[in-house]
Amino acid sequence: MGITDKISEIEREISRTQKNKATEYHLGLLKAKLAKYRAQLLEPSKAGGKGEGFDVMKSGDARVALIGFPSVGKSTFLSLMTSTASEAASYEFTTLTCIPGVIEYKGANIQLLDLPGIIEGAAQGKGRGRQVIAVARTADVVIMMLDATKGEVQRSLLEKELESVGIRLNMAKPNIYFKPKKGGGLSYNSTVPLTHCSEKLVQLILHEYKIFNAEVLFREDSTPDEFIDVIVGNRVYMPCLYVYNKVDQISIEEVDRLARRPNSVVISCGMKLNLDYLLETLWEYLALICIYTKKRGERPDFGDAIIMRRAASVEHVCHRIHRTLVGQFKYALVWGTSTKYSPQRVGLTHIMEHEDVIQIVKK
Repeated sequence: MGITDKISEIEREISRTQKNKATEYHLGLLKAKLAKYRAQLLEPSKAGGKGEGFDVMKSGDARVALIGFPSVGKSTFLSLMTSTASEAASYEFTTLTCIPGVIEYKGANIQLLDLPGIIEGAAQGKGRGRQVIAVARTADVVIMMLDATKGEVQRSLLEKELESVGIRLNMAKPNIYFKPKKGGGLSYNSTVPLTHCSEKLVQLILHEYKIFNAEVLFREDSTPDEFIDVIVGNRVYMPCLYVYNKVDQISIEEVDRLARRPNSVVISCGMKLNLDYLLETLWEYLALICIYTKKRGERPDFGDAIIMRRAASVEHVCHRIHRTLVGQFKYALVWGTSTKYSPQRVGLTHIMEHEDVIQIVKK
């Protein structure tokens, strides 16, 4: 019996089982088994080589993965946003390898990867699913491209696919402390009342993973699924932007409904509608900031921004300019919204904000 058969058998049993107090242990065990088999599926087989066209060098200031079913308009979107031409056609499956493009926005280079249309069953390695997913895991933000005329079905299928391979969209990492130990059995504590997990269930799940000695501390009321995520440990938590394309083909009421959903943007690539707003939202999700430098006695250089992540400190900026700069650092002068007055004299730990200007004074 292959792993995929075992997975579908467990999935069937989970859907058959009623959820109540009596079955919670059984369901918890099934979920732990399911996560284990899925992890085995995603281990790349030793024999097979790497898929051609998939190892894309990470470049630019951030990486965005563009995923969606075939023919939702990803390639057209890529051609509109970047200077890369991805083959677009009205038939399905035109993109067969991973095509990188670069969006130039606010001085930042954002690498956009057009991944081949994910088809149902990608998690089981159908299509080029496994490679698509491996690349998607390295992104900073996922743009899920959906056809507004049939968006809901597509959305839930894609979410399920990504969920099964350990990509968690728009979710925070569960606040659970977990540490396997050499001996001493299970030490189990929680700082909040738990309604989903009991000590017995935690023990059963750990035994499924052959872990008999561990320290577990729940700092929030988590579900068995979230606890399994913490044990497995290779989960990726990333922001996702749901982009509904082809809104020119649906009613204005429907457009309004989609646009009001959380983490959603409505666009039309065909009519070039709302693309500016999409870029603005993407910038927010990537949490990037521009920082400008200034030499002593000269005007700031607004032509060449240093792109950093939000909450970057003066030390991070120094490392970005030159790795030896921190050693020679005396103080910095900063103009902008992160200071009480301009210029303010600051040290290495000062947190920079968007469009601040910095002048570094060496010893």
